[in-house]
Amino acid sequence: MNATESRRRWWWPRSVRAVAALAAASTAAVILAGIGWWIHRDVHRQNTQIAQEQALDQLGTLVDQLKEGVVPPRRSAVPYEVVATGRRTAVAYGGGMDDFDPGTHHVMPTPVGQGAPNFVRLPVNRDYNSGLRGDVAGGTHRVMSADIKADELSSDKIAALGVAADAKLRVYVVVLPYTADENTKITDGVLLRAGLVGLVLIAAAVYFAVRTALRPVEAIRVLTASVTASDPRERVTVPAAGHEITALATTINTTLQRLDSAATRQRRFVADAAHELRSPLTTLLASLEVALAYPERTDWPTAVTTAARQTRRLQALAEDLLLLARLDTRSPTAEPETVDVTALASRLAEQYPLTERPLTLTCDSTAPAHAHGDPEEYERLLRNLVDNAARHAAHRIQITIRNQDDWVVLTVHDDGPGVPTEDAERIFERFVRLDDARSRDQGGTGLGLAIARDLAHRHRGTLTLTPRTLGACFQLRLPRASTPAEK
Repeated sequence: MNATESRRRWWWPRSVRAVAALAAASTAAVILAGIGWWIHRDVHRQNTQIAQEQALDQLGTLVDQLKEGVVPPRRSAVPYEVVATGRRTAVAYGGGMDDFDPGTHHVMPTPVGQGAPNFVRLPVNRDYNSGLRGDVAGGTHRVMSADIKADELSSDKIAALGVAADAKLRVYVVVLPYTADENTKITDGVLLRAGLVGLVLIAAAVYFAVRTALRPVEAIRVLTASVTASDPRERVTVPAAGHEITALATTINTTLQRLDSAATRQRRFVADAAHELRSPLTTLLASLEVALAYPERTDWPTAVTTAARQTRRLQALAEDLLLLARLDTRSPTAEPETVDVTALASRLAEQYPLTERPLTLTCDSTAPAHAHGDPEEYERLLRNLVDNAARHAAHRIQITIRNQDDWVVLTVHDDGPGVPTEDAERIFERFVRLDDARSRDQGGTGLGLAIARDLAHRHRGTLTLTPRTLGACFQLRLPRASTPAEK
């Protein structure tokens, strides 16, 4: 971790409440800044429009007074100046106009053509009158003007104004910006204070709202922290309101239930495995101890045969346990092979040893049946089904394979005593033997059907016990793989 990341982690908030409050305040700040800028522009525009209307009213009043031959008074709400051709001094001025450039005859230019410029740069006034805003001088400001021809007035009015009979008068009125600026500054200050208070209130409201909303999460965290792998029986309280916290609590309870069920299955599996291992170990140890205690009276071939049989049973049980452990932790292969289930079953029927008692094992199929998967795992699955059938069959075992739509359906049917309906699912549990099953010495490890179903599920198939009037019939359904000819 570099220094930059360390500093960033130091100042960045660590709690969800603080992050949510910061995010809400940042979003609100952006929104309020946009609204404030829009209000700033609108207030300035409206106040500027008011100042222009005020200047326009003043211009109309001045024009009316001049047409009446009255020299306007110097007292005025806005700066103005009246100039005329043929005069070196202003006809009239007021509103602090002389403070722009004291000592000059007039500030505004005399008329030389029609109209007047819309903007005029006023000269800088260092010793301005306090009644005139200092920031007005030295800037470019909007002015309004109106022209009056002296020949349109009577002689006595011309004389009262002090201009020549052919003179041209121009009235200037300065549009003062300081009113709009002042109002805009006041509005900006109010908006800034209101915005800061609003941001604090928004951040506080979001902080406490998130804090309240996360209280059930904290309760869930505390209770979940008390759950242990050996005793996952605790359950969180599901809030009554149907929101995301309810879904979280429900999901956690479901997960805890799965963990509890898995722990229960694991404990039962370990107990069953220990029980199954203890039986051959006890038999093996007893036979060896008896043989060692009475070596002269021991039938050593029989003792060795018993030890070998129990050792083989231990070896088979260990291999089955290892296979189950691999099936529980291993995912399906990424690129499975295409296996001809018909050929595999036919080869198993031909090579299966039927030495203990007379049994007939047949394989009935009319066409190849292809499925994706591991050939060795398919062979182990079929062998487990046939082994189970061979332990219970009276005279005959029949394997049937057929293609049914998108599935390969394989059945293993024996003519034994069958399985009660209520035990149709129980027989697939690990270390389960029904009452009418053979002894442990002849009945296998009790893991064959469990391994077969796990292998079927691993290949996205199913293994079920289908009802039959005679014997037991196991049905295996596997996804069918298309052959190159079918493609």
